[in-house]
Amino acid sequence: MRSTIYNLQFALFIILLLTGCAPKYEKFELSKANLKRSSFDDLEGFENDNIDTAFKTFAKGCSKARKSLKNICSKIKNYKDGKTFFMENFTPYKIYSQEHSDEGLITGYYEPLLYGSPVKRDKYKYPIYKVPKDMVIVDLSSVYPELKRYRLRGQLKGNILKPYPSRAELEKQNNLEPICFVDDKIDLFFLQIQGSGKVKFEDGTIINIGYAGQNGRKYYSIGRKLIEMGEIRREDISLHSIKKWLKENPHKADDILNLNESYVFFRESKRGATGSLGVELVANRNLAVDRSFIPLGYPVFINTLNPLTKKPINQLMVAADTGGAIKGEIRADFFWGNGKTAEDSAGNMKEKGKLYILIPNKL
Repeated sequence: MRSTIYNLQFALFIILLLTGCAPKYEKFELSKANLKRSSFDDLEGFENDNIDTAFKTFAKGCSKARKSLKNICSKIKNYKDGKTFFMENFTPYKIYSQEHSDEGLITGYYEPLLYGSPVKRDKYKYPIYKVPKDMVIVDLSSVYPELKRYRLRGQLKGNILKPYPSRAELEKQNNLEPICFVDDKIDLFFLQIQGSGKVKFEDGTIINIGYAGQNGRKYYSIGRKLIEMGEIRREDISLHSIKKWLKENPHKADDILNLNESYVFFRESKRGATGSLGVELVANRNLAVDRSFIPLGYPVFINTLNPLTKKPINQLMVAADTGGAIKGEIRADFFWGNGKTAEDSAGNMKEKGKLYILIPNKL
């Protein structure tokens, strides 16, 4: 009997211990993430950040902001000091994973420069395609409100919606409308990964190429495959190491590239790199995120490291973009801008990081 009582007491102790140690989170309709209320004092580096730059970046996105930010955006004209604006109108919440971790993966992206021609020539033979006219995009939100974040993309065959052709299938077609042609298929592949870029013609003309759509196929990481194949060590994987391998193995390149069935279509734009929020991206101040956990337009404070110098990056950003590979609560893609330094930084960024979402005090 005493043994039974002891066992029950011990079991009760374990339950209380576990529940007492479990983090207490707050939930909001705008995010599926586990959020724990913090304070601005908890944001390492907040005092040393150029908050006015973050303020201007946030204000830039207000024209496209979701309904929950409209009230806050209307107050911007009353503030000249960014720090005061954020501290008076927002509360930071630290993001935790389902496993109760506060660390996740931070990668980087940039706006690449490709070299091309408005017409197909011997040197310039790889097309940058516009959105196909036969691609059907289905919005199911009116029938299934819970699917409002999702779209079906496909091709009608009679009365049946079939998956739209994969990368390998599209590479063989010649019935799509090109914007222009470039000289390197590997650079074109990575343009699709980045989502936007610039193309320079031989006469010096530079055009902006912006994301316009995608074939509906799931993104596949060729870097992960090259690690599994033993071609590149995990610790060495980067944009540059992948590019180098592809260029050194031309007879295998197409097979590897086609593993990623996702294919991105573009449009010519008057603006530079533009994110999913619909505004031109600001180098070092915008993030691509998983909008299930971080709504677009929201301020996000980040703690991570510069991939080249390994110095801390502690600063206030704005979620303004999404990406096929950016999935998860503590997952973000840091926009570095354009140029060689941006390419090197983005290509080498695989850092651990912590994220805080700033939520309006009055939703």
